[in-house]
Amino acid sequence: MGITPKKPPIKETVGAQYFCFATEKEDWDGTFDAEVEKTETVKSVKVTENGESTPAYASGKVYDTDETISGVDIEVETLAFVAETLARMRGDVADEGGLVLSGGKGIRPYFAYGKVVIMRGGKVRFEWYPKCKLAENSDNANTREEKFSEQTDTITIKAYPFNDNGDIKAMVDSTMTSFPEGLTEEKFFAKPILNKEDLKSAAGVGG
Repeated sequence: MGITPKKPPIKETVGAQYFCFATEKEDWDGTFDAEVEKTETVKSVKVTENGESTPAYASGKVYDTDETISGVDIEVETLAFVAETLARMRGDVADEGGLVLSGGKGIRPYFAYGKVVIMRGGKVRFEWYPKCKLAENSDNANTREEKFSEQTDTITIKAYPFNDNGDIKAMVDSTMTSFPEGLTEEKFFAKPILNKEDLKSAAGVGG
């Protein structure tokens, strides 16, 4: 066997983020609105997997280990956020006169969250988290000073398994040899990707 030296590209920046609301508010069924919202206000995205490891003992030692991931927390820091989108994610009630009632018993809907990671050398990673809900958000405002300082907001999104296999994320990475030829950011994020058929359709394969 030979040794193959490899030099993976380093991450340079986070790119745009995408939101697409599910058609059903309470019972997620994998259908989504036709509109996908794109914003380029992202400062940082931190993804944390939540799970547990349960060992199975036999003959006085660990025989096997069951690894489970119950969900993923996505913490997004942004320079600005679309007010209507955040209100909808929170389950706020907005009337035709412009009044928004927040903090009550509104139902927080499911939505798909997508993000772009840009790497050195023009390489990219596109990610969809198809089944998400807003967990919490911050809204901080500071006084204006002589020198400009950024005022950011943070939202925390909870991503859940969306299929029978327990998958939470659908992703493609252009550093991989299997990356679909001709696939662009615009094509990948035209609608949430849930399976290989969706990806083939986005890349224009077999259609």
